[in-house]
Amino acid sequence: MKHFVMVRLFAIAALFASLSVQANTDGDLWQVLQKTAVAAHALSYQGIFYYQAGEKAQPVQITHLFNGSGEFSRNVVLDNSPREVFSLGRDLVIFNPKNEKIIIEKRHGQNMFPAILPTNLDAIKENYSLRAGEPERVAGRAAQMLFLEPKDSLRYSYQFWIDTEYGLLLKSVMFNSRNEALESIAFNQLALMDTLDLDWFQPKIDNKKSYVMEDEVATIADNGVSTGWTLKGLPAGFRKVDQMIRMVHGKTLPVTHLIFSDGLASVSLFIEPITKNIKPRVGHKLVGSTSFYASVTDGYQVTVVGEVPEVTVAQIANAVVFKK
Repeated sequence: MKHFVMVRLFAIAALFASLSVQANTDGDLWQVLQKTAVAAHALSYQGIFYYQAGEKAQPVQITHLFNGSGEFSRNVVLDNSPREVFSLGRDLVIFNPKNEKIIIEKRHGQNMFPAILPTNLDAIKENYSLRAGEPERVAGRAAQMLFLEPKDSLRYSYQFWIDTEYGLLLKSVMFNSRNEALESIAFNQLALMDTLDLDWFQPKIDNKKSYVMEDEVATIADNGVSTGWTLKGLPAGFRKVDQMIRMVHGKTLPVTHLIFSDGLASVSLFIEPITKNIKPRVGHKLVGSTSFYASVTDGYQVTVVGEVPEVTVAQIANAVVFKK
């Protein structure tokens, strides 16, 4: 069985080895991006990449394995207090040092580098255009450069460097409308793995600290039908992809949480009743690539957060219309 899975892994690697892109037509470019979206999940690799936002650069060690039926990934943030993130599919377990304790958090994960692209690119094709740049080298490997540019001012633009041999995303840079880099993620070391060994898929235990499981924020599935409010005039290209009701620590009343996406960017909308002795938040703020917008309407706090321009979060907040 192990031999069969290993053969399958090498067959997948061979498939991406045929990428060798000199793509020029629009269809060819989208095919390259499609292979990139799949490669992040279907290949086994290890390396170190740097996440940079502003002047802060953070190294992350990644080990990712696909065994033919499931994905296993371990990310270690290499700073003064290393954090470990384990993912099995989209389920995350985070080991986070805090003082003399290690807090263990469970979450349902979002796409993490290099798996930042969805495997279905239809929505991205609707909202972005794609063009080729000049070949470069990243982490010592030949790379095809692609520019993913928005068709309007409601989203950021991206520049991707894609491994010409295996199709893996080697580097991604996000830009605002003034062509200023908001964040950059890039490998500086990368190698494919040819093993099914999972000994690395376990946390490094610190016997000097106690381990505490932090309860997940309780969520309740929501059918999206509200008697108190409705959504009108969402930004073009953004669709609701999830809706839930959260019981948040420190709050006595539930918070409705909606998630919108244009295929790449994700935005969260929170709606909650304003309670006594709690000062509501009003205004907007931009921190790095993340925009925040808060308003108060008819006794409700509306908050929108996402890696999109400020105009987009404001438009989503204003799309919430409360029924009289």
